[in-house]
Amino acid sequence: MEESNNYGHQHPLLLILNQDQLIHNQSGVTDCSRCGEEVSAPCFCCVEHCGFYLHKVCAEAPLELNHPFHPHHPLVLRQNSPYSNGMYACDFCDKADNKFVYHCSCGLDFHIKCALFTFNVAENNLKELDHVALQHPLISTENGDELGDVSKCFGCWEPLAKYTHFSPDCRFNLHEKCAELPFKLNHKCHHKHPLTLQFNSERLSCKICQVTRRRGFVYGCSPCKFVVHIECVSESLDLVVEDKRHEHPFTLLLRGSSFICDACGIEGSYASYICCTCNIMVHKKCTSLPRIIKSKWHDHRLFHKYFLRIEDFRVLDCIICHDEVNTEHGSYYCSKCDVIFHVKCAMKDKDSYEIVENEDEESPNESVSSITKVLEWNDAGEATVIEHSTHIHHLTLGDRVGEYVNKCCDGCMLPISASFYYCTQCDFFLHKVCVELPKVKHVWHHLCRPPLVLTSNELFQCVACDYDSNAFAYKCEECENCTCLRCIIALTPGARTCLGHKHPLFLYPEYIGRCFACGEDDINGLFRCKDCDFSLDHKCFSLPITSQHKNDQHLLSLVYGDDNSYSESYFCDVCEESRDPNLWFYHCATCDTSAHVDCVLGGNPFIKLGSILEPPEEVHEHLLTIVKKIYDYPNCSECGKPCLDLAFECTVCNFVIHTDCP
Repeated sequence: MEESNNYGHQHPLLLILNQDQLIHNQSGVTDCSRCGEEVSAPCFCCVEHCGFYLHKVCAEAPLELNHPFHPHHPLVLRQNSPYSNGMYACDFCDKADNKFVYHCSCGLDFHIKCALFTFNVAENNLKELDHVALQHPLISTENGDELGDVSKCFGCWEPLAKYTHFSPDCRFNLHEKCAELPFKLNHKCHHKHPLTLQFNSERLSCKICQVTRRRGFVYGCSPCKFVVHIECVSESLDLVVEDKRHEHPFTLLLRGSSFICDACGIEGSYASYICCTCNIMVHKKCTSLPRIIKSKWHDHRLFHKYFLRIEDFRVLDCIICHDEVNTEHGSYYCSKCDVIFHVKCAMKDKDSYEIVENEDEESPNESVSSITKVLEWNDAGEATVIEHSTHIHHLTLGDRVGEYVNKCCDGCMLPISASFYYCTQCDFFLHKVCVELPKVKHVWHHLCRPPLVLTSNELFQCVACDYDSNAFAYKCEECENCTCLRCIIALTPGARTCLGHKHPLFLYPEYIGRCFACGEDDINGLFRCKDCDFSLDHKCFSLPITSQHKNDQHLLSLVYGDDNSYSESYFCDVCEESRDPNLWFYHCATCDTSAHVDCVLGGNPFIKLGSILEPPEEVHEHLLTIVKKIYDYPNCSECGKPCLDLAFECTVCNFVIHTDCP
């Protein structure tokens, strides 16, 4: 054990060479202050025992690393993430971190260990792997299970179980073949220059398989912006490919130039496959493209077609990315509605679709309507009297919206403002669009595999907007999370109209920006206008266009900006605080009062008072009514504290309980 320099620490450090000498903290585990992983000898520790430890390799990491796999820029060691959220994802192991990072101005980020490990791979200096025994394909894990897709090589990101591999204690998994790759090679797919082993810093797609993968290694030519995956370089190409999804065989055609795949519309190069009968040219992976899929982005099946007629579609924009679809190349479309998808968008996430093998087999989710029976029709073919799965009485179609301006839809809790159904026996209303929603539904924004099921008569918190509600919801039977109808409808793909904007809006799930309605910044996923710089959060998009407040006897209308030029200051007439005139607010034109959106809606705008719910047997034996305690504040039967706002109350006995106590 010897004393060394302090590597930027305020106290001197000791070099510990023996594991037995390592001083542990109270929990028995000590982490490196640079990489955050558990420390083992050799390492440095603080002589003052202040809890500062460094792996020897982390302490001696150079401040600037000229990496052979990234020769154009140096990797600079930074103490913190270069990004505003304080986090980064390593481009080698794909794990997120907030500690020391090797960063390049072109956007590459690596853990210290990952940068140094890959540097040693590039220099063919793999002494740290000398003691690691090679593990053979299909070797069993500690639990007795065979290695599958869960464990992958960090070089090619293929499953470890395909080839012999190293799995050292430093948690790097690497195929033996990937540790011995040549740094340069000549390949028939790119005759101009040799290909060099490198990181895919520009996030280019492989010229053979067309897949974009930012992790691991690729062979590339930087001047030509040409990359191929290391597994694609050595992969043999079949001369003829036959697949049951296409009635004719595909034949290999090696090309010296690029081509546009007739199946997916994406550019390809080098290797194409042609069907001489249909006169189409495709990527190898597209020879087995599914003909029919069921997507979470749409309620009906989607069919793949190589060519579509423009006149069959009113709009040619992809329902997911909103860019135009070229009908001269392959796409997915719905035969029941005016909907079209890019192939790359429809199949971007393998968990967002299922392959339909049997075209004649009816999809169970497409035929389950929440309307259980139609009792009467009008001359226009509309159902005028129906039975609905969520209500015990018949529902009648109504169109006199003006008579029900103070009523809300029991499905979404938004005001009645369009065609609706109502119950003649009780206070129950449903928008026509809410009535027609299916019992079972897949949604793109829910990660669980099973479809969501329509539910009612239960109190829940929506996972999409965080509002509490007792209206209708789609519930996942796997994770038991609920999504309210307002969010289900708002997040359904397609063009949207908004009273606060003259152009249609489109949802961009990955766009991060500012909402023009509430002013909140850095929101992930916004409605965007293609014609101007207008963005809207889905929560603001689905705000009630009218609402009531106890301070005003009239309905308040949602207003999309204050043009009251004669006023020098703007205040909320509810909380009496200032408000931003550029943000949305509620306004009464009769009384000339204005208020913040949150001040008008309050904490529980989507809970219908007077609703009767059946509690679990262990909570109470009678039905409970949702009430709002304003004047008297009885003590909760569960916790003993006063019920100051929403509560469940029994009309049979004196039982009352907070809504969050059951």
